[in-house]
Amino acid sequence: MEIFTTMITPYKKDGSIDFETAEKYVDWYFENGLTGIFSVCQSSEIFYLSTEEKAELNRRVYARAKALERAHGRPFTVVSSGHTSDAFEDQVKELNAVAESGTDALILITNRLDPNNEGDDVFIENAKRLIAELPKDIKLGLYECPYPYKRLVTPKILDWCLESGRFYYMKDTCCDADVMAARCEQLKGSDFKLLNANCQTLLESMRRGGHGYCGIMCNYHPQIYSWLGENYEKYPEKAEAIQALIGTVGFTEVGLPYPLTAKYHMNLVGIKTENIARSRASSELTKYARDCMEQMKTLCDSVFEAVTEK
Repeated sequence: MEIFTTMITPYKKDGSIDFETAEKYVDWYFENGLTGIFSVCQSSEIFYLSTEEKAELNRRVYARAKALERAHGRPFTVVSSGHTSDAFEDQVKELNAVAESGTDALILITNRLDPNNEGDDVFIENAKRLIAELPKDIKLGLYECPYPYKRLVTPKILDWCLESGRFYYMKDTCCDADVMAARCEQLKGSDFKLLNANCQTLLESMRRGGHGYCGIMCNYHPQIYSWLGENYEKYPEKAEAIQALIGTVGFTEVGLPYPLTAKYHMNLVGIKTENIARSRASSELTKYARDCMEQMKTLCDSVFEAVTEK
């Protein structure tokens, strides 16, 4: 199974991107068994980054990931987006900048291809036009980003993606196991991988043909997701227990100030990170939010130790 994290962006006290700390995150993700990183995504606060910042952040992440890949002989995939602009010309500029900075697949945000939700034909025509302006040999993917609205992929769009031969990854945010199963059936036999972003449906989606996970919770306990991806068939009862754990703690995605909580958690694992985000105020990381993160870490560390005990 492919287990990807969504990359968060650390900042220095002056508000600029802390690239050195971002590279430490890459090391930590790798050390905890992840197979990939979704770089310059919504977790990276891409709607608050300039095109130059997106490209430089992605360049650092990609270079560090590939260095780890070469040093350890284990694949470590980086897929990258940065696709946020409204104007077509700006989309072309930002996507080409990210592509040039290095990536294993360039990810298109679905709502940018159909900003007014006008239908599949508009989506496909906009996608064709955009792809024609991107490097011909680069692999592509889709991300059903919830902001500014969630534009779900339809069977017609998936058929077009398969016919194009260009698409290899999709971050699925439909949160519906039956829909994912139908999508996986449609993708069967192709190289197009569906990665579920929803932890509550993860185990079921993998059992029904999904190719893994790509979500924010790998910023907290990546080792648990790595274990599940590798062992869900071998240890089905333990997998059910792990699913119950991640499905429950995964509700911290709402109601708590992400990505500040993820940055606080990085401090808990020994990577000093400033309490700064561009998407929300630092004051939102209250004592309550910090206590929740500490309790979640204690619980997940204990469960992981029990599950992996020989």
